[in-house]
Amino acid sequence: MVTLASSLTSGSVREASSALLEPGWQARTVSVFGAEALCFYRLNEGEHARREEVSAARVDKLPDLESLLTLPVDVPVPLQSLDSPARRAVRGLPSGAVERDRKTVTRRAVRPLQVDLAVVRASWWRQGLERAGQFAPFCRRAMLLDRLPARMDEVLVEADFYGIGVFVTSGDEVELVLEPGDYRPPRHTAAAWWFVEDVYQRLRSAAAV
Repeated sequence: MVTLASSLTSGSVREASSALLEPGWQARTVSVFGAEALCFYRLNEGEHARREEVSAARVDKLPDLESLLTLPVDVPVPLQSLDSPARRAVRGLPSGAVERDRKTVTRRAVRPLQVDLAVVRASWWRQGLERAGQFAPFCRRAMLLDRLPARMDEVLVEADFYGIGVFVTSGDEVELVLEPGDYRPPRHTAAAWWFVEDVYQRLRSAAAV
C-alpha cells in the first residue's frame, strides 16, 4: 500500500511545497484526526530547549491551555490578583509550564512549534477536501490526489473556495496545481495551541525533535 509516508512521494511533496514555506521548515508525516498528514513545521528551538532542560510535563489539556492563555509570558503575576478558580487552575498546571513562588506565578510555556502546512493524501477529491478541511482552524492545508480528476476545473473551484491547495501525482513527480489559501487565525485559542502540542508530542515520540 502506498502511503503519504512513502519516501518518494513525501520527498516530492516537500520539493513541490518548498516555495510556499518560510525558511527553516522541517516536515514529518504524523497521524492526526484519524488520517496521515505530512506536516511542515518550524520548531521553536528556545522553547524546545527550555522544556528539555526543566523536564517539562506534557501540556495537552484544554483547561490547562486556557489557564495559560490568561497569563502573560515571562511576567510575574501576583497570585492575589487572581480569583479563587484561577488560583486553583494555576496550581494544577503541569510541571514546567509556569514558575510559582508564594506570591507570584510566571508563565513560561509558549507554543513549541509552528505548523505552516498540512498535506493529506486521498484517492478521491471530495475525501481529500474533507480530510484537509479538518486542519482549517490550525494551519494552511492541501490535498495530494493520486491521479488527475476527470472534472479538474470543478475540483479547483471547490478547493479554492475552501482555501485548500491541490497536489497531483504524475508518475514519479508531484505537481502543485493550486496553492493553498493563507492561514488567518481569528485569535490565539486553546484549541489551536492544543493542536500544536499534539503534533509536538507525536514528533517527540518519533524522535523527530
